[in-house]
Amino acid sequence: MSFPQPYTGFPEAKYHKLTLAAEGVLLLSFNRPPVNAWIDPKWRELAEILRTVRDDPDVSAIVLAGEGRCFTAGLDLNEQSLSTIVAELPDAARRAFAMRGHIRDFQEAISWFEHVEKPVIAAAHGVAYGLAIDIMSACDVRYAARTTRFSIKEVDVGLAADIGTLQRFPKIVGNDSLVRELCYTAREFDAAEAKEIGFLSKVVEGGREEVVDAAIKTATIIASKAPIAVRGTKIYLLHSRDHSVEEGLRYTQALNSALLQSDDMPVAMLAVMQKQTPKFSKL
Repeated sequence: MSFPQPYTGFPEAKYHKLTLAAEGVLLLSFNRPPVNAWIDPKWRELAEILRTVRDDPDVSAIVLAGEGRCFTAGLDLNEQSLSTIVAELPDAARRAFAMRGHIRDFQEAISWFEHVEKPVIAAAHGVAYGLAIDIMSACDVRYAARTTRFSIKEVDVGLAADIGTLQRFPKIVGNDSLVRELCYTAREFDAAEAKEIGFLSKVVEGGREEVVDAAIKTATIIASKAPIAVRGTKIYLLHSRDHSVEEGLRYTQALNSALLQSDDMPVAMLAVMQKQTPKFSKL
């Protein structure tokens, strides 16, 4: 099979471009020109795509990017769907429940980058504002082109970030003072600073093509590894983020008692001894 080729697992995608970039690697690109701004149907479609990919044995790793001139500029400020729904309700309590449900569904859509249980590498270029930080914070690995500009933009449009940045970003960066500065001021920071504070693991010279290529190379390596081991590792890392060391160890005991019974370990060990490339069953 030659690559790249269109991904046929979700042919009805309207706001996203889906490509099999390499063996086991899905390139998932935001595709809503000119700046990949987010509207209600776009994030609902994203959640459906990730649900599909979770159960697709032909995909072992995901590269996330933006088509066109940027990763994403965040929410489309002209979006009226929520205000229209709220306006039709008779009182404040009912409007509050409707708004709460909308926020919950939006949060859950972005959390699917974790629920998918397959490593996701974000490859940013151009601008990555607002919701971009929510999204990248939910990804496993974050790369960016040298000229990428970031901003936790929500306070500039009159709201507190509510889709995951305030919960995930502080745990990634680990500098409480800086987190508060960036969240309170919405100031831009560049890729060099993003790497310095630990938000990015790699800054790539060039633009979209170069950073996506770098992400695909890493994703291809991940996709070549034992799928049980990779998926288990992601599950354990996510669990450990929100639990104590002791709780994480006990969780690993329970799940690994099953995972260690897979064929992947003897296949991998034999390949190492024979200095061959292992061939694993799909998951």
